[in-house]
Amino acid sequence: MKFLRKLLKYTLIIVGLLVILLYILDYDYLLKAVRTIYLSGHTTAYLEDYKKFDNRTIESGIIQPWPNHQKYNSIKETDVLRTTNKTYGTVAFVIIKNDSIWFENYYDGYDNTTKSNSFSMAKSMVTSMLGKAIMEGKIESLDQPVGDFFKEFSKGKAAQLTVGDLASMASGLNWDESYYSPFSITTRAYFYDDLETMMLGVKVVDDPGQSYKYLSGNTQLLGMVIEKATGQTLSNYLSSKFWKPLGAGQDAFWQIDSENNGLEKAYCCVASTALDFARFGKLYKDYGSWKGEQLLDSAFVQKSVTARFAESPEYGYGWWLHKKDGTSLFLMRGHLGQMVIVDRANDIIIVRLGHRRKLQKHVGEFADDVDVYIEEAYKMLNSSN
Repeated sequence: MKFLRKLLKYTLIIVGLLVILLYILDYDYLLKAVRTIYLSGHTTAYLEDYKKFDNRTIESGIIQPWPNHQKYNSIKETDVLRTTNKTYGTVAFVIIKNDSIWFENYYDGYDNTTKSNSFSMAKSMVTSMLGKAIMEGKIESLDQPVGDFFKEFSKGKAAQLTVGDLASMASGLNWDESYYSPFSITTRAYFYDDLETMMLGVKVVDDPGQSYKYLSGNTQLLGMVIEKATGQTLSNYLSSKFWKPLGAGQDAFWQIDSENNGLEKAYCCVASTALDFARFGKLYKDYGSWKGEQLLDSAFVQKSVTARFAESPEYGYGWWLHKKDGTSLFLMRGHLGQMVIVDRANDIIIVRLGHRRKLQKHVGEFADDVDVYIEEAYKMLNSSN
């Protein structure tokens, strides 16, 4: 017993010293990481982790339900799709044809009302909000300097940085896009309790507007610009300009960095449903129009789903771009394989949400699992003709 008491005493001392050291070195965000993620048995963010964080509500309005297609769920999943969904822990798989639900299935206890983390699909939403702020004259254009909003970006290379550079991932920021390292700035951003101070300390080290490099910090800074330009929190602006007009089926949640006047994690973390995420796919499929109302300028929408840099054809402004069997697709994408895939030419939207994805060799790679979801969805569609 005496030995155990000594062991406990020294263990507590070591733990106490470690905690103090983390605060001194400004790594105390790791304590939040341990409490919210690692002690839950996860090594990275997960679908329902929004329940562990502070959130701000994105209010819905009058619900506009998706109609069911006349062939609703008349075709079963292919064997390949069923296996892939099981392998990668799919929780929702939806096919929308001609603006009607053609097929939907849910797994692992999820259903059409279950919320899950959007992860980086939120980047497409933030870019939509940028387009709306430009449409309303609150932001001049994609060429407006970020320095107009934050003086920290008004000198040197930073003075060249525009809101369009942030949206197209061409900022030149010194940012480490590592999701599994506990010491990367991306991980710090996920758990840090003062995102604005952190972001205003990030430097522009390469010439902005010259080339594509996917960095979550770009969208975080863009979100801060939108908040300052509109005078509204991102959640409130998203609610009033999109969530309500799009007839979302229920309120959503957006993770914030702290409970007192918190700042949204703009680069990620809207908790909602597959069918409500799909509404942004329809909005962009229809060039920004929703039931006769032009919510976004059609030219802005088209620019968003067009590659800015010829050498980086996979990205536009907040949207991913992909070609499959000669068909041009644009996508919202998120960590762990969250996807809203839009085929404008054939009036098809595919939504996939899940726990895992095939390991990427580099950030943004279109690994084989992406093509499997597309291929098998089209096999199902074609089998019903």
